[in-house]
Amino acid sequence: MNNESIATKKILIIGATSAIANSCAKIWATEKSQFLLVARNNEKLAQIADDLKVRGAVDVETIKADMNNFEMHKEILQRISTIDIALIAHGTLPNQQNCQENVAVALQEFSSNALSVISFLTLLANKMEQQKSGTIAVISSVAGDRGRASNYLYGSAKAAITTFCSGLRARLSKSNVHVLTIKPGFVATPMTQGLALPKILVATSDQVAKDICNAITKKCDSIYTPKFWFLIMLIIKNIPEKIFKKLKF
Repeated sequence: MNNESIATKKILIIGATSAIANSCAKIWATEKSQFLLVARNNEKLAQIADDLKVRGAVDVETIKADMNNFEMHKEILQRISTIDIALIAHGTLPNQQNCQENVAVALQEFSSNALSVISFLTLLANKMEQQKSGTIAVISSVAGDRGRASNYLYGSAKAAITTFCSGLRARLSKSNVHVLTIKPGFVATPMTQGLALPKILVATSDQVAKDICNAITKKCDSIYTPKFWFLIMLIIKNIPEKIFKKLKF
């Protein structure tokens, strides 16, 4: 990437066109950071890159990539020499009914939300372990805390990510690399548009982004965002199974 001596931070964002990732990037752009943005949509990437430059980004490069193409993972990491922050934000919100009816769909969605993340994190961790600095921030979900009938394929994938990041955090702490697990609740994004969500529990992507940036600065291990989801999930995790399996959510 160009202008490395000018930038205060060198930031890699996977899933850069997602609402939460874009909101984080806007904050970092005001700090005159450099970016390597990765996503599937070239047009959206170009729009975001232009916007970040207007907001103060020193340099913005983009790569069009589907993270289910595991062969692209090494190529992405070869495009950036050092990394101060890597935000892993790609994924999908699958239709649980479709996953139940079609094994191929279930496996594809699990790959998108878990296997592709684990594959990339494995390569990224090795790079940052050698670098001996930086932050890896990974978006998981409160859905990974307990399997629910309405979205247990998605929840299973996020549970895998949460557990993987826990072990990765312990490993990389010895190399001065910070690993942050991010557990958002309901967020108003294009991915959740059309879902019947209780408005009082729905946060904006900007609110979540502020929590993420603060957690990176404070070197938190794991966060719920907004914070009240910690209490909600504490209750949900402790509901007895006999009762829990009868609940309709």
